[in-house]
Amino acid sequence: MRKLFFAAIVTSAAVISCKMENPLLTGSNLPYGAPQFDKIKTEHFLPAFRQGITEGKAEIDAIVANPEAPDFANTIEALERSGQTLTRVSSIFYNLLEADTSDELQAIAEEISPLMTEYQMYVSLNEGLFAKVKAVYGKRDSLGLEQDQMRLLEKTYKGFERSGANLSPENKAVYSKLEEELSLTQLQFSKNSLAATNAFKLNITDETDLEGLPQYVIDMAAATAKENGQEGWTFDLSAPSYSPFMKFSSRRELREKMWTAYNSKAVGGEYDNTQLCRRIADLRIQIAGILGYRTYADFVTEDRMVKGSDNVYAFLEKLMTPSLPAARKEVAEVLEFARCQGFEDEVIQPWDFSYWSERLRNERYDLSDEQLKPYFQLENCIDAVFGLATKLYGLRFEERPDIPGYHKDVHVYDVKDENGRHMALFYADFFPRPSKRSGAWMTVFRDQSIDEAGVENRPFVSIVTNFSKPTEDSPSLLTHDELTTFLHEFGHALHGMLAEGRYASITGTNVDHDFVELPSQIMENWGYEKDYLKPFAWHYQTGEEIPDELVDRIIEAKNYQAAYFQLRQLQFGYLDMAWHTLTSLPEEEAVEFEAKVYAQSNVVPKPEGTSMSTTFSHIFTGGYAAGYYSYKWAEVLEADAYSLFAQKGIFNREVSESFRKEILSRGSSDDEAVLYRNFRGHDPEPEALLEKLGIVAGRN
Repeated sequence: MRKLFFAAIVTSAAVISCKMENPLLTGSNLPYGAPQFDKIKTEHFLPAFRQGITEGKAEIDAIVANPEAPDFANTIEALERSGQTLTRVSSIFYNLLEADTSDELQAIAEEISPLMTEYQMYVSLNEGLFAKVKAVYGKRDSLGLEQDQMRLLEKTYKGFERSGANLSPENKAVYSKLEEELSLTQLQFSKNSLAATNAFKLNITDETDLEGLPQYVIDMAAATAKENGQEGWTFDLSAPSYSPFMKFSSRRELREKMWTAYNSKAVGGEYDNTQLCRRIADLRIQIAGILGYRTYADFVTEDRMVKGSDNVYAFLEKLMTPSLPAARKEVAEVLEFARCQGFEDEVIQPWDFSYWSERLRNERYDLSDEQLKPYFQLENCIDAVFGLATKLYGLRFEERPDIPGYHKDVHVYDVKDENGRHMALFYADFFPRPSKRSGAWMTVFRDQSIDEAGVENRPFVSIVTNFSKPTEDSPSLLTHDELTTFLHEFGHALHGMLAEGRYASITGTNVDHDFVELPSQIMENWGYEKDYLKPFAWHYQTGEEIPDELVDRIIEAKNYQAAYFQLRQLQFGYLDMAWHTLTSLPEEEAVEFEAKVYAQSNVVPKPEGTSMSTTFSHIFTGGYAAGYYSYKWAEVLEADAYSLFAQKGIFNREVSESFRKEILSRGSSDDEAVLYRNFRGHDPEPEALLEKLGIVAGRN
């Protein structure tokens, strides 16, 4: 006993020394306990992970060893609050891995992946722990639990079941190995995707090859070339560079080159993901099988709002049936317009579509990104997005330069309500860089919760985008699409900021994936409201307010090619389900498998050797496996939900307070379908979205 006691003292001393030196392990001296990004270094992560795992296991062991009869407090709440050091460290690390990665961080990710998987298995496959959880669950109806407590208990128990707790010892060992390999394979997939994206550069030195490109695109390309030590103008595969090039470049052969590079990322070559797609799918097939499910999609969707993969297909089909002929009609209109302008091909190729579509849109509505961008200076958009949160929810945003971000481009804001209560820290990271993956997303460094002492931890919320950077001649100017992206991600942020609850695992955005997009997608609607746009959309050079007729054209063009863009999202949903309803690997390779899935719904050709799957991070690494349909599912929810704002006023505080009370603040404290009905009074129908998009006529 004395020897063990001495060892414990030595270990404790080592831990104390480690914590003193490691800002990931010490208490933060920053306001609200914000992450000490100014002190955190790469070498801090690995020891912090190891310490977090050690502490987490000790906390689990303490729950199991507790001689008292298992109850909600000593088992369920204790489990909920275990592993907080590891949660804090991993939240910071994995967010940096996406937003500001490096070779060193990627190497650490590979090293800690098996450690994290082993820890997760230590918890989820712990027989002693599960026995205690099961005992509490078995007497749940006699415990007098409140709604959020019952919800936490049910989710905890089902989480164990769905993580293999009922497996035999032999199958638990197999399951652990499958999960470990899946984690490592996903890391490699992400690494390849980023590397493949960064590997391509189109450098133009002949000024005539810039024909058709707006000046802001040219200026941005010149800045990129300068950053890369090149002459002329450089275009890459980041959204602010790729998208306008495809819309505006008159050089068809260069558009084809860019399109092919973008759509063949990680297909073969040094950063090939084709076999990783198959391996991830195969591992998920095996995981589903060992857990007793026919397919991985059946496993995933069992406890979502949609309740089953068959229902996902039925939902997608209900939208696809009217959307496909409408999309074909829209593509035919673009082809007809192009041929009137001298285009000679019989079909329109995918590298032609954005170009001719933009020209038709400009002619039909006299509207283009070049016209709109001067009115959407980023700084004004920030004020307007914050201002919308003020009008709807009474929130105030104060920039805090004294609180460090993880990169020089990151701005930090203190968010307070109208009574001065601190609600959140908000981190905003807007511009692309080689260390950041493409796209836009919201995340958290800390979820909202209340600890065992009754002290509330308010959340640290972040949005990450890839908007156009300022140039030497102009500030950052957004397209209207980028403004709606900003609103979208900010909707997720509000879901995190306005969270109210005791338990982090069911607060904020910790909800079903087919519900989580509702708060984000509903926010996009304000981007098409004149009363919202007019007060902030001023020309950055002249100070002129955006003209009424220009806003009218934005609204008029809202549903331009809505069926085509809906079809693309539905295709992604079908592709996701195709990969995750497999019961065995197909004979076809990844590229051919994808082509087969798309064959019946393509409205423009899909050239051989191109693939979405190989960089489809949402479904292969990003948590949307068998869940991509949820974007459309949430659009149905938001179309119905926003109609209440449209009816009662887009800034109506009664409606917004109800949305806050029933949706934004509740997390997953009740079934998401119940939360929606509490707000809207009824269940939504897909027809609401089809009517909103103008794909079917409105009901009388």
